[in-house]
Amino acid sequence: MSRLSDLNRFNDLLKKLRERIGGTRKLSECDGRMVWPKRGVYFFFEQGEMRSNGTEQRVVRVGTHALTGTSQTTLWNRLSQHRGTVTPKGGNHRGSIFRLLIGAALLAREGKDECMSWGLGNSADAETRTSERAIEERVSNYIGSMPFLWLAVDEGVETGRGYIERNSIALLSDSRQPAIDPPSPRWLGRYCPRARVQQSGLCNQNHVEERYDPRFLDMLERCP
Repeated sequence: MSRLSDLNRFNDLLKKLRERIGGTRKLSECDGRMVWPKRGVYFFFEQGEMRSNGTEQRVVRVGTHALTGTSQTTLWNRLSQHRGTVTPKGGNHRGSIFRLLIGAALLAREGKDECMSWGLGNSADAETRTSERAIEERVSNYIGSMPFLWLAVDEGVETGRGYIERNSIALLSDSRQPAIDPPSPRWLGRYCPRARVQQSGLCNQNHVEERYDPRFLDMLERCP
């Protein structure tokens, strides 16, 4: 099978997932009181980002959580880190690589160096966090508007969540292979200073240069 055939099958499976769970959601409209599977994989889309066929949105980020044996992070825990805080609106990009990448791209697109501390260090003092609040709020607004799907997967690194996440990213990524569903000229990720984001067409850094195992699609199809 070709990569195009595998991409078409992948997107057909996401269509079926969309039907099963009643459509996409947006993080700006979500909270922990909603029904979420304990563990899973998520797929984000973005306004204006379409597949080459012009009729389907393309996935721009894939993620999961709790890939170590000791982690107790739930799917909603991870999604809420990406969403950020509600009151006041903001977040912590040092706890979410998704937020970090979106924020870096927004700052680069706007040609601003207003937040020189963005992405530096694993923690920050109160003064630094205060100086970052405005961009954290813009990141929350941006990510909060992105539709996403989620798939319940209990199994861990090699047999479930990690396997689906890793191979989904490798299949979707345009790094080191011809682009099939390239990002639009206006895609925010084109401004991201991380080369792997620009080259892959995804808001991901890990697994974008790996080869995918097409057998992961069989597992994806078997997931409830």
